[in-house]
Amino acid sequence: MTKVFVIDDSISVRNGFTSILKEMDDVELIGTAANPIDALEIFAKVGLPDLFILDIEMPKMDGLTFLKKINSQRPTPVIICSTLVGSGATMLIDALRLGASDVIEKPKHNINNLFLMYRDELIHKIRSVAKANINYKSNIELEPNVSLQEKALEVASAQLIAIGSSTGGVQVLEEIFTHLKSPHSAIVVVQHIPKQFSSSLAKRLNELCATSLVKEAQEDDMLMNNTIYIAPGGLHMEVEKRGLKYYIRLKDFPKVNSHKPSVNVLFNSVAKAAKANAKGFILTGMGDDGAQGLKNMKESGAQTYVQNKKTSTVYGMPSVAWEMGAALKELSIYEIIQTINKA
Repeated sequence: MTKVFVIDDSISVRNGFTSILKEMDDVELIGTAANPIDALEIFAKVGLPDLFILDIEMPKMDGLTFLKKINSQRPTPVIICSTLVGSGATMLIDALRLGASDVIEKPKHNINNLFLMYRDELIHKIRSVAKANINYKSNIELEPNVSLQEKALEVASAQLIAIGSSTGGVQVLEEIFTHLKSPHSAIVVVQHIPKQFSSSLAKRLNELCATSLVKEAQEDDMLMNNTIYIAPGGLHMEVEKRGLKYYIRLKDFPKVNSHKPSVNVLFNSVAKAAKANAKGFILTGMGDDGAQGLKNMKESGAQTYVQNKKTSTVYGMPSVAWEMGAALKELSIYEIIQTINKA
């Protein structure tokens, strides 16, 4: 039985999750609180949960401070439920960097629709994240302290690296990108994240990376060395070859594998455009998005890999791809960094 605790200053959110959790026979709601300070008092009576559902902006103590406090004592799976957009979205990205596993986008109005329209998706996230392998890093600095250089190289990339990730992926992407050596090939990334947060993710990663320019991809971007392109939330991203150069195409069509952007859409386009001039990686995440696309890349001549179980927060997407023969090898995060740096 998974013990869950909800911390959110909105009574509507607390009531909504209470209703859903009571329907789940494998979950026990051990308490709710309007803020972390009140929650700490309740923990003294009921103990700590196996999973937190946590807001970011709350009175008495914000979610980031609580996340650092609780995970320094006992790393625990966390789902962030937040309305943060704009400059506040950076706080959400930092929560994911600190080890929060997933994000639920909380609407500013008519919160009841979240629990009516996305009930099954919420239940799936709760069950999946409850089993997550949490990798809490106590040494993460929330204010970037990187001496930035002139990072972009005005050289069109002859080879491509394509990456797909989901639950737990923000931490892994940071680990990989901050250890890249210059020069490196262009990297195209689909990270499953609510659409309001992809630009903040790209901005934060760019602040942290000394050797790579990280940007949210734009239509018709030419793929350049030392540049990492993050797919915009709410749009599919493809790669197109024109002559000897590669370009970004952004397309607005329905979800694929329940996602938009979809890893499969990106990988399928890379298989067609780059063939043997590409490497593909599926990182931590739940579901099966990217598995078939990775297999198509492999069959087109690309070198393909998945993150191993030991270092994955959720060994879902990598597992599906591995079992269907889409990857040449399972790699740790360290081995993924080495493989990219040797490209």
